[in-house]
Amino acid sequence: MNHNPVFLALDVPRLDAAKALAKQVKGHVGGFKLGLEFFCAHGHHGVHEIAHLGLPIFLDLKLHDIPNTVAGAMHSLHVLEPAIVTVHASGGRAMMEDAKAAAGEHTKVVAVTLLTSLDDRDMERTGINGKPHDQVMRLAELAEQAGLDGIVCSGHEVGAVRKQWKDGYFVVPGLRPGGKATGDQKRVVTPRQARDDGAGVLVIGRPIAKAEDPVQAAREIEATL
Repeated sequence: MNHNPVFLALDVPRLDAAKALAKQVKGHVGGFKLGLEFFCAHGHHGVHEIAHLGLPIFLDLKLHDIPNTVAGAMHSLHVLEPAIVTVHASGGRAMMEDAKAAAGEHTKVVAVTLLTSLDDRDMERTGINGKPHDQVMRLAELAEQAGLDGIVCSGHEVGAVRKQWKDGYFVVPGLRPGGKATGDQKRVVTPRQARDDGAGVLVIGRPIAKAEDPVQAAREIEATL
């Protein structure tokens, strides 16, 4: 892995625009995160095109299905040689175990605990009582028991999870440099705070992608780390 923990979220609908942005900032980020929007639009071809730039690829696909189906999907990703792939921790221990067993040798499998767009009111509406922090801690423990490499959680929880899971690999999305709009993210911190609390990967999208000068924005974030 590149020593720079910032992975730029390239959730851009046009492949040419995604490639142009990636080429612009590749000297100031550690990798590229390709999510559902990108993968559904461009598939394996699009991933290969971004991978040609030479940085690690994080496939944020949040796989969530019966264990056999998730294992099959994970196996189908081998050819892309992703550095990181996400599954949903709420899929259960057996699903996570099978996902890890089916992953490529050099692919880290990390479990999404609770989306950073959700707060306690949203949880309650889906039938989950308690606070986001408690749900994240429960699912982190389950992911560790399943043999995964780590989890995805918000910057609010990463410090506590790191104390519970000493050698875990923690991915923190929803990061916003000081003073930036949060958009639809509800549980956010700054990149520096998340890094100090134990995050191994910092996923940053709009603060770089939507900046007037993406290179300058990436450099400014890099400088805080």
